[in-house]
Amino acid sequence: MSVRLNANYLSSFVSAEELTNIQPQVTLAHDLLTSRAGAGNDFLGWTTLPVDYDKEEFARIKAAAAKIQKSCDIFIAIGIGGSYLGARAVIEFVKSPLYNNTKKDTPDIYYAGNNISAFAIDELLKICEGKDICINVISKSGTTTEPAVAFRVFRALLEQKYGVEGARERIFVTTDKARGTLKHFSDEAGYETFVVPDDVGGRFSVLTAVGLLPIAVAGIDIDGLMQGAAAAMEAYKNPDLNANDCYKYAAIRNILYRKGKTTEILVGYEPYQTMLNEWWKQLYGESEGKDQRGIFPASVIFSTDLHSLGQYIQDGNRNLFETVIAIEESPVIYPIPNDPANIDGLNFLSGMDLNLVKKTAMQATLLAHVDGGVPNMLIELHDKSAYSLGYLIYFFELACAISGYILGVNPFNQPGVEAYKKNMFALLGKPGYEDMRAELEARLG
Repeated sequence: MSVRLNANYLSSFVSAEELTNIQPQVTLAHDLLTSRAGAGNDFLGWTTLPVDYDKEEFARIKAAAAKIQKSCDIFIAIGIGGSYLGARAVIEFVKSPLYNNTKKDTPDIYYAGNNISAFAIDELLKICEGKDICINVISKSGTTTEPAVAFRVFRALLEQKYGVEGARERIFVTTDKARGTLKHFSDEAGYETFVVPDDVGGRFSVLTAVGLLPIAVAGIDIDGLMQGAAAAMEAYKNPDLNANDCYKYAAIRNILYRKGKTTEILVGYEPYQTMLNEWWKQLYGESEGKDQRGIFPASVIFSTDLHSLGQYIQDGNRNLFETVIAIEESPVIYPIPNDPANIDGLNFLSGMDLNLVKKTAMQATLLAHVDGGVPNMLIELHDKSAYSLGYLIYFFELACAISGYILGVNPFNQPGVEAYKKNMFALLGKPGYEDMRAELEARLG
């Protein structure tokens, strides 16, 4: 098993009796999910995706990735939220956060359409000068402001550089199967398209074409990714908390939440976990944060953030708990060099593997934070392979659904996301929003 939950540090915070008492709620959540009788049941395609994915499209993804690898120096993934976070998380976790700076036979990968920044888009355009470029625009509708603007910019760049016909071979679109502005435009333009499934929400879409095309372009084993997710899908079919670490994680989160632990901090000890943390924050924040309920998802990378947020975690408001992702095997062994002068007084570490120092720092921090009144649990991951990460992705997605049902919310909608979009459209003067614009401008003074 690639993922294990270690709850040994929770004994003073969560009792065996509490786990027994929450079991009926876990079982009910499981039944709602598996029978598809719960809220949001039209967005459950992700539950069987690891085995029920479109094999023909999967082969096209591999072929498109190979074409991109041969023809491009730079590949740009255009999308926001779940349309890019999952892919970036996998690429940086399996490869490196310094992926673009490593020696490789795959294109550099950049991300656009995830902000509203003139500086960022201008900077990326300058990076693209003199380079061969391919783009993948990822949007269900094609009308979300951030990616739509970026698509305009880079489509124009490609058409200017290669002509309309040449650009057609370098633009790949991941969108709705049959409907929407972007789908209709792409069909008319002759772009190759991939599908955002109707029954898979954006934050659960990393194992669809949304995530798989950029991941494959980076040279990552997408078969292994899917196989790991499929193994997790098989492993977590039993709702018994004594046999299901995924459900146990969901149950513990809710037990702690009811005790006032309203913030969960996801902890990594490797810089390559940073974007995985960001993906996790969207998954849980957008799934649970509604109806004035939900655990606030935060994240840190230790030991870096021990020198910034460590003080607050140790001694601040006791409304938080930590979930630590501990990766057991490192692909690199690095012995600490000896200093004959022993200037820093650290020669007692000479020859010691840096991975052991990291593990010791984790153990020391766990004990300190638990002693400081912060519940800690560990998610132990075997390694940083595509298989193990696929397993972990499904673990988090399934736990999120179960946790949301226990919490009493619909884990698969996001009604609050639309509020800022409507305000922005009105204030920018989108036709049809005139009355709303006047009202908002009056409020702004």
